[in-house]
Amino acid sequence: VQLQASGGGLVQTGGSLRLSCAASGRSFTSLAMAWIRQAPGKEREFVAALNWSGATTYYADYVKGRFTISRDDAKNTVYLQKNSLKSEDTAVYYCAAKKYIAVRGIDYDYWGQGTQVTVSS
Repeated sequence: VQLQASGGGLVQTGGSLRLSCAASGRSFTSLAMAWIRQAPGKEREFVAALNWSGATTYYADYVKGRFTISRDDAKNTVYLQKNSLKSEDTAVYYCAAKKYIAVRGIDYDYWGQGTQVTVSS
């Protein structure tokens, strides 16, 4: 499966941004999807994930209540709505996919190229 992330950019603290990840190739509807991020000088960290149906979602504590992951199977796209952004949310955001939902980035099999999000104070 091929993944293409988009929607990153520069936003002020407290602002909002929506990331998109378009999938092609293997059946999108059978895959769990996730967002993982990597800040400068830090390791990649899990952000959010949802299972194939969207009925199960997981969020990292540091984004819970601010970020929402969702999917549109008709468009083969997963989204990450980010509200109340903080400077510590600055990172490259990657979308990833695998058969079963997981909360560790390293468990994901397919990765997109990443999109940069910069939150300025």
